[in-house]
Amino acid sequence: MQQQKDYSIEWGGRTLTISVGNLAQQANGSCLVRYGDTVALCTATMGDVREGLNFFPLMVDFEERMYAAGRIKGSRFIKREGRPTDEAILSGRLIDRAIRPLFNGDMRNEIAVVATVFSHDQENDADIPGLIGAACALTISNIPWDGPIAAARIGRVNGELVLNPTYKQIFTGDLDLVVAGANNKTIMVEAGANQVSEADVTEAVSWAHKQLEPVIELINKIRDEVG
Repeated sequence: MQQQKDYSIEWGGRTLTISVGNLAQQANGSCLVRYGDTVALCTATMGDVREGLNFFPLMVDFEERMYAAGRIKGSRFIKREGRPTDEAILSGRLIDRAIRPLFNGDMRNEIAVVATVFSHDQENDADIPGLIGAACALTISNIPWDGPIAAARIGRVNGELVLNPTYKQIFTGDLDLVVAGANNKTIMVEAGANQVSEADVTEAVSWAHKQLEPVIELINKIRDEVG
């Protein structure tokens, strides 16, 4: 078993920790991401070329576990997880839209990227740690991918931009923006807003890119040391 290595930065008033080395060692790349007390295991695996395909077979799966929030769903005789929630499906699509453009479209190898939520602290949503973990797992793997990237959620409360707002701040604010990219290049944007001007959204996107820089540096450091 490889020795676990932890890499941490302070980001948005909380500690972001990426651990590599001793989990999912059969995957091409894997890492455990902790943000606050929200934890997600992210893996990236590559299979053989599938002949006869005219598309890139990338699968992105975002898996929630009921125990992550301290709940066991259903009858005591039912030991399997149920179907994915709408939130899990949307989080998987969020990750897919961020990482897919950085693959070579001519690839025909099966690629599976899976983010599994181990713990949820009811304040920090797991989609951003999941996306960061997916990007890190791909970056340190031998899978051809033009990363790394990072992602951040930006809120606005009382006119002030907030990095990775809590659920309460999102509810009381007038902007919920997710930006993924690197080096001032935007790969993916998703936003919901309440009477926010185009200029303010543009300012928030620019501000988000500045917040992505320390995460990109962290992933590059991990790649240089263990990738």
